[in-house]
Amino acid sequence: MAIPVSIEQLVHGGVVESTQIEFKGGFNPNPIMHAICAFANDIDNIGGGYLIIGIDEMDSKPVLPPRGVP
Repeated sequence: MAIPVSIEQLVHGGVVESTQIEFKGGFNPNPIMHAICAFANDIDNIGGGYLIIGIDEMDSKPVLPPRGVP
């Protein structure tokens, strides 16, 4: 089952990190692989999730602007 949400809602809509949404500020391979594996394993059968790379998180909320964007 897909999450019915757009990238605008993910970044600007007050969405917080959860079992289906993960924000990563940089492309550090280890945390990225861990998040991908967690979504692929899908133990709770929730249908995967979204991994947003380039946006940091603080208190499970996205920190804007994205890295590298003034």
